[in-house]
Amino acid sequence: MPLQVERSPEHLVTVGDVDLCVSTFGDRRRPPVLLPCTSRLFWEERFCDRLAVAGRFVLRYDIRDTGRSTAYATGSPGYSLRDLVSDIIGLMDVFELPRAHLVGFSVAGWICQLAALDHPDRVSALTLINTRPTSPGPADSDLPEHSDRVMEFFTKARDPDWSDRAAVIDYVVELARIRAGAHGFDEQQSRQQTSRMVDRTTNMASSMRNLAFVESGDRWRERLGDIAVPTLVVHGTDDPFFPYGNGQAMAREIPGADLLSLNGIGHELPATAWEQLLPAMLVLQPESVIDEGR
Repeated sequence: MPLQVERSPEHLVTVGDVDLCVSTFGDRRRPPVLLPCTSRLFWEERFCDRLAVAGRFVLRYDIRDTGRSTAYATGSPGYSLRDLVSDIIGLMDVFELPRAHLVGFSVAGWICQLAALDHPDRVSALTLINTRPTSPGPADSDLPEHSDRVMEFFTKARDPDWSDRAAVIDYVVELARIRAGAHGFDEQQSRQQTSRMVDRTTNMASSMRNLAFVESGDRWRERLGDIAVPTLVVHGTDDPFFPYGNGQAMAREIPGADLLSLNGIGHELPATAWEQLLPAMLVLQPESVIDEGR
C-alpha cells in the first residue's frame, strides 16, 4: 500500500536576500526535521515519506548555489559558511519553527554543527552523517584525510564542459563511483538521480565548485563539547571522502553522542542503510516510531 503523505511542491522561499528552493512532507504540527543538502534531491522522496509517516514534519531544501536556490558566479561565492547557517535559521523563522532536528550529510553536516553551537535554542536534535568536525582544507593531524583514490580523482580528472549535459552527468556519476563503499555501486540509480539533479540546477559548475571557496570562519571542533542536544553520528565504515575516523572523533567529542556505523558504506546514503538510520533518528525524538507495517 503506498504511503499517503501530504507534500508541498518545490517552491522558492525568500530568506534575507536569497531564495531557497524548498519542499515539505507531512503535518506542520508535528516535530520538524530539516534536511539541508547540496541538492534537495539527495534526500529521496521515499526517505522523506518514511519520516513523515513516523510523525515528523520534513523540510528539505537546496542550499545556496545548488538546485534552484540562489546561485553565484563560479569561483566567487557571495557568502560564508556562517551565512549558510543563518539561512537554516531564517528558514525556520519563515515556517515558524521554534526548534528543529537538523540532519546534515557531508558538508551540510558543517552547517548543522555550527547551527547547534551558535543557535543552541533552535536545535532540538542533531544527526550528522559522513561529515567531519573541521572545515574545507587539510584535516587535523589526528583525523584521516581523503583517500588516495579520491585525491587521484580530484588531481587527475578534468572538469567537464559544464554546458554539455551528458559530460556533466558522466563526471558526477564517476565521482559517485569513486566515493562508493565496498557494498557496491548502483550506476543506474546514480545516473537517474544525477540526471534529475543536473536538469534542475541553475549553475552546475558553481554547484560543484563553490563550496571549496567559501570562507569558513573560526574553527569549531574545540567547541563540540558545548553541544547539549541529543546527537547521532552516522558514518560509513568505508567512506573514502571523510573516512570513518572523522565520525569516531565527533562521537567521542560531542557529549552523549551515539555512533551508528554503516558497514561497507562509503560517502553515500543508499536505501539499504535507511533501515538502520531511520529508527536511530527517531529515537532522538521518541514520541513517534516508524510504522513497520508500511
